[in-house]
Amino acid sequence: MIEVKNVTKKYGKFVAVDNISFTINEGEIVGLLGPNGAGKSTTMNMLTGYIEQTDGEIIIDGYNMLKRPKKAKKEIGYMPEGVPLYTDLTVKEFVTYMAELKKVDRKVRKEKVQKIIEQTGLKDVQKKLIRNLSRGYKQRVAMAGALVGEPKILILDEPTVGLDPKQITEIRNLIKELGKTHTVILSSHILSEVSQICNKVIIINKGKLVAIDTPENLENKVSNKNCIYVTVEDPDNNMENIKDKIEGIEKLELVEENEDGTKQYMIESKEGVDLRKVLFTDLAKENITIFEMKKADSTLEDAFMKIIEGGNK
Repeated sequence: MIEVKNVTKKYGKFVAVDNISFTINEGEIVGLLGPNGAGKSTTMNMLTGYIEQTDGEIIIDGYNMLKRPKKAKKEIGYMPEGVPLYTDLTVKEFVTYMAELKKVDRKVRKEKVQKIIEQTGLKDVQKKLIRNLSRGYKQRVAMAGALVGEPKILILDEPTVGLDPKQITEIRNLIKELGKTHTVILSSHILSEVSQICNKVIIINKGKLVAIDTPENLENKVSNKNCIYVTVEDPDNNMENIKDKIEGIEKLELVEENEDGTKQYMIESKEGVDLRKVLFTDLAKENITIFEMKKADSTLEDAFMKIIEGGNK
């Protein structure tokens, strides 16, 4: 569906994107991640054909973006960051205007516009001026504009930025639904969002592609299977000496002191050692009551930070 082959973008001597290659298959929802200035926006602008790459090839559904730009761009619906809309138009007028720009057949234009309005949940506000809509509805209008023309690929730049929790949930659900019939690329700084929505993640840092995998695989790569968190009541402060009394503890660290008097500790064991049973019996002997015990969970944010910090080193 999308092939990026050895693509580089230079501005004078500055290399914004440095020889990146990746493939996105049909029906995938892909998250494009990276710190500010990493080259994400430049990459998205090249994928949409808004700017040209200095070197390399971008193939969209079999069409070379430089050699057959009209064919390639026809397959793409783009929702840029910042929701740039014509606020003096009504919702229906704007979506109709986008349909005209994309040369949707006049015979079916009215029908297609109405279908997109209903698909994006805009039916009840279609006659309202865009300037009078909430931020959430404006995001939906921008997405409707991207969907006009039945593109196979949707590129969404920060689709939930500035929304309240209810609106974020609604937009996420809409993206998931659109993912059933489209290939979706989205850029987001909310990594929990990417983890929930996307089935592949591409991480760019300093213009270079540093990781491409599923969120689950990236999380597993940084997970510490030998680390557990224990919340205890320890009136005699005996936890300070537990490391010396229980064989197998590599590291014991106070994480948090809670208002109810309990304390949370991070306990790391030697490889292949499961300390949970030992802790339950031995802490009780030391007058330490366990309130909670859980294994450490790794998140996409953990993976992202480790990959980026590794690249910086």
